[in-house]
This record gives sequence, structure tokens and C-alpha cells, in this order.
Amino acid sequence: MNTDREVASPLDIDASGFDGFFHEHHGSIVRALALALGDEHLARDAAAEGFAQALQRWRRVAGYDNPAGWVYRVGLNWGRSRWRKTHREISEHASDSVERPFAASEPRDPRIASALHRLSVDHRVVVVARFYLDWSEQEIAAALDIRPGTVKSRLSRALRHLADDLGAD
Repeated sequence: MNTDREVASPLDIDASGFDGFFHEHHGSIVRALALALGDEHLARDAAAEGFAQALQRWRRVAGYDNPAGWVYRVGLNWGRSRWRKTHREISEHASDSVERPFAASEPRDPRIASALHRLSVDHRVVVVARFYLDWSEQEIAAALDIRPGTVKSRLSRALRHLADDLGAD
């Protein structure tokens, strides 16, 4: 999967099919990013950035096996970068660490939401992609630009941590 750096001029954009793609995937990508990033406002901004970049490159992105995965990854990368920047700024002004609460899109069981939040972002991202977006391990690997074995490993570790945390088998 390619994260092209070139930006098309607004006159060069061929947006045919983009509206349908946006309407079909926007809600699920925002919710998935909210779960993965732990912040609904950040997720909305991250999704907007991902979709804006997809629109600029729509002719190319539309041809990908999983354009929604590309938007998810771009949004995730942007959101993680923004979170680190914000966290650094907050850390400069406060001595206590700031914990981000989950947003309205969190799992209904607060124990699951809390356990999910305690996972590393790398682990949380694959759990969200697998069980919330219902992507296969291959689709997750392609979307996140990682090897399928890395997806399996992260998913296995994440599920083990969740089971330990929740006291489940």
C-alpha cells in the first residue's frame, strides 16, 4: 500500500465514486479511529485528514484492494502524530500524566473499554480492525502496511492481554 506524498491540484481531482465511498465508510472509520486512538474528537479530525488525502489521490486510492484501509491507516498515522504533539505540549505544562477517556463510540461494557484502553496502540489497532471493522488478517496487514505474521502476533498478544485483564478464557 502506498502513502503517496504528491498532492494533486484541485483541478486534477477525479472524484467519481468518492461520494459513495465516503458515505459508506466514514462512520465506521471514525468509530474505529475513536476506539484505536481513544479520543473521539481526535478520531474525527484524523478521519477528515484521511478522507481529504484520499480525495486528493482518489484515482489511485480507488484502485487499491482496500481503500478504506488506506484511509484508516492515514488517519491513524495522522492521529498518533497529533496525539504525541498534544501530549508533549500538555506534559510541558503539567506534572501529572493525562489519561485520555474513551469516547461515545467505546464498547458498552466499561470493563472491555477499560481493558481495550490499556492495550498499546499497536495492539488496539489490530483488535479494532479485526473485530470492529471485521477485516481479515490479510486486509489488516495491507491496510497497516505490516506483515500478516505481525498482525497475527499482535492480535494474539492483544487477545491474551484482554483475556488476562478481563479474567476470561
